[in-house]
Amino acid sequence: MSDENVFGSVVYECERCGTRQTLEELAQLPEIKCINCGYRVLKKVRPPVVKKVESV
Repeated sequence: MSDENVFGSVVYECERCGTRQTLEELAQLPEIKCINCGYRVLKKVRPPVVKKVESV
C-alpha cells in the first residue's frame, strides 16, 4: 500500500475483487485487466484530498 501513496501515481481498483494496482503494474500486461482475477472493468481511485474553491 505504500507505493500507492506516492505523489503523482495513478491507482486503479478492480470492480469485482477490489484489488488496487498502479498504472505501471497494468502496463506490464498485454491488455488492461485485473492482475488478481482478470476482470476488465477498473475504476480510477480518487485521492482523499478535497479542493475548496471560493467564488467571487
